[in-house]
Amino acid sequence: MVINTSGPELPIRTHDLPTSTFSHNGSLEESYTIREEPLGTTKHLRIVGIGAGASGLNMVRTLRLNLTDYDFVIYEKNQDVGGTWFENRYPGCRCDIPSHNYQFAWKPKHDWSNFHSSADEIGGYLRQVCDEEHMRDSIKTSHRVEFAQWDEEKARWDLMVQDLTTGEHINDYADFLLDGTGILNNWKWPDVEGLSAFDGDLIHTANWPKDFDAAGKVVAVIGNGSTGIQVVPDLQKKAEKLYHLFRTPTWVLPPRIMAWKMMGQNKELLEILGEIGIDAQENFSQETIERFKSDPEFYGRFVKAVEKEVNNGFPMVLAGSPLQTFAQQKAEQYMKLMLRGNKELCEALIPDFPLGTRRLTPGQDYLQALTKENVEVRRGGIRRFVPEGIQLESGEVIKVDAIVCATGFNTSFCPRFPIVGRKGNLQNDFRDEVPKSYMSCAIANMPNYFVFLGPNAPIGHGSVFTLTEHIAKYITRIIKKCQTECIKTICPSQDAIDDYFEHISAFMPRTTWSAQGRSWFKNGQEDGPVTALHPGSRIHFFHMLENFRGEDWDYIYDAPKKNRFYYLGNGFSTKEKGDTTWYLDNPDSKL
Repeated sequence: MVINTSGPELPIRTHDLPTSTFSHNGSLEESYTIREEPLGTTKHLRIVGIGAGASGLNMVRTLRLNLTDYDFVIYEKNQDVGGTWFENRYPGCRCDIPSHNYQFAWKPKHDWSNFHSSADEIGGYLRQVCDEEHMRDSIKTSHRVEFAQWDEEKARWDLMVQDLTTGEHINDYADFLLDGTGILNNWKWPDVEGLSAFDGDLIHTANWPKDFDAAGKVVAVIGNGSTGIQVVPDLQKKAEKLYHLFRTPTWVLPPRIMAWKMMGQNKELLEILGEIGIDAQENFSQETIERFKSDPEFYGRFVKAVEKEVNNGFPMVLAGSPLQTFAQQKAEQYMKLMLRGNKELCEALIPDFPLGTRRLTPGQDYLQALTKENVEVRRGGIRRFVPEGIQLESGEVIKVDAIVCATGFNTSFCPRFPIVGRKGNLQNDFRDEVPKSYMSCAIANMPNYFVFLGPNAPIGHGSVFTLTEHIAKYITRIIKKCQTECIKTICPSQDAIDDYFEHISAFMPRTTWSAQGRSWFKNGQEDGPVTALHPGSRIHFFHMLENFRGEDWDYIYDAPKKNRFYYLGNGFSTKEKGDTTWYLDNPDSKL
């Protein structure tokens, strides 16, 4: 009812409402109208993912469980799914996270053959997940995204994709763009002069040739990160001579089971390990595998006990903490033992920076391989590649038949293709400035764009699989909010990102990650901001993602007058289509 001052009160019907009103300054403006849909009504979305590794596969499932009224496609540049576990096939390649924790919580595998699985076994697991969960209809393999640009007027990402099989270029678009390309994906050669001058076999571990045989060859391996530590033992057994070259030493740990027994803290885990059959090479006995299959209670206890111990490792990187000091002492003793007390090797290999400054990697076979007669270690820089091999900064020329570059990946977080947001190309931003993110998964001025394991994600310890599960749920909740609340675009505010980065910068000196020492945690620098790791433990990260902080985001609404409450609709709710008394079922449920 409205009051008519010149006569009686008259009812006004919906179609009689005016379409415009006068503002306070007398100008004509559009009036607000009710959305003739119930609260909870969804709008159709097109979502595009980039990369069909663990993050991409998990996202397929998370969207299926939580959203309706959407299309989802993943573009994957490789011929099959698996991401880094499709690409990395070098000898000795395996994960340094325990197998039964390097899997999706919703898709447990009971028959892992080894405590630390090989690349082939992990790749097979991911393909199996993809097939058994019928995900392939959402994935286009051999399709590479080459360009993405935000269209503000249409509120969507315009994409250019190349079909690598036909060479055809395809135009596509996305209301939401999900970047799952990963940080350990864009491999890089060493930054040395004369890369093409060498006449022999030049190999990068991330692009391993199937037909390479080291037997009878003189081989140089450059790099002592996780990959170098894994590839050296295998090549040492085959090569006539092996030179191992690196600039910076690294802490090498004993096998996890040995380390846990040395620490002796998790009694439950030690009891369980005493019940399983596992040999010196960490292969599970068939009897143990069968028990994992037939005894879900025991299997669950084992997985949780291992996960708990992995999670408990965070204090080891807190500078000066009792655990960090104790672990470093034990690591030094172990390395000296494995190197047989060789003074020259100990001086070259045992760091003077704190444990945790570089990624910690088990490497019993690696240390033992370096003591063999056919191995020589050279610590220092490389001046250039020459036709016959490598010239060191000392001037020495090492003549070799093959050079294996275990030199890692571009860890600058710079995208491999242009992604042009509201204020330009993200490549330029991350190339020229310190990469910053919002909780590792969103970027300033990049609306409706989310990234898995972006800057400052908790990849310093623990499984990536569980990280992707938590991140996928967080992203999906945001997409669902936009889909049901008439939000056209969402983007983290610059203030929120600046505040988050300020917190990161203040926290990192507490850790050994920020200590002086070359590390991919700091984008390969001796000093500098820690850009790769989260300011806290894995549990801290999971806790942080539990709640969506709406105050940290900027919104544009798809509604008359940009009214944020347009989504409330016509007074009814989509929940009225089902059980309308659900709130009586569990009144004491936790908030």
